[in-house]
Amino acid sequence: MRFKKPLLMTALALLLFGGSGISSCKKKHYEAISREIKFPIIEITTDFGVMYMWLRDSTPLHKANFLKLTAEGFYNNTTFHRIINDFVIQGGDPNTKDTIKTNDGSGGPGYTIPAEIKDSLSHVFGAVGAARDNNPQKASNGSQFYIVTDVKGEHGLDKNYTVFGFIFNGMDVATTISKQAKDINNRPNENITMEVKLLEKTLPQLKSEFSFVPPRY
Repeated sequence: MRFKKPLLMTALALLLFGGSGISSCKKKHYEAISREIKFPIIEITTDFGVMYMWLRDSTPLHKANFLKLTAEGFYNNTTFHRIINDFVIQGGDPNTKDTIKTNDGSGGPGYTIPAEIKDSLSHVFGAVGAARDNNPQKASNGSQFYIVTDVKGEHGLDKNYTVFGFIFNGMDVATTISKQAKDINNRPNENITMEVKLLEKTLPQLKSEFSFVPPRY
């Protein structure tokens, strides 16, 4: 049986506009669900202010590890033990909790994390990377991290260290920390301690409180 032309046009219109309506409903439903999802963000509090970190889904091992250590309170009272203006600030070593300055930078939780180096994640201003020693596998220290404070980025580090997050609010704090007085080993003269907390925010909260939209949205 052949459709007459008017009937054929009506059928096509129903397919096109009917499908569009269904797609629109799905989109609205998805957006409604998205408004209720709570995203994990990291709050780093120092005497110089507060920084907020986003952890990348594309580096799941590093993300899960940082969330775990944060939940355990591992980072609380550790310090930024290495600061270099227009380069990076580095912290997260549990050795910095003691009074022995010479062991700062050599500690960790007792394990390493396999490298998750991605071509798409580079050392731009505000990038958060995992510190490591010179092991050939480029495995990361289990807890030490750094924040890039060079506004031009530090792309000489690309493909050598895992970038697993970025500071989306509070980079002025990181910059201020990088300019503090220090000794010849780039250790601050005065301890710069941190308190690190896990927060959960919905998409509307991220937008209203930080004017921030996560990369995947």
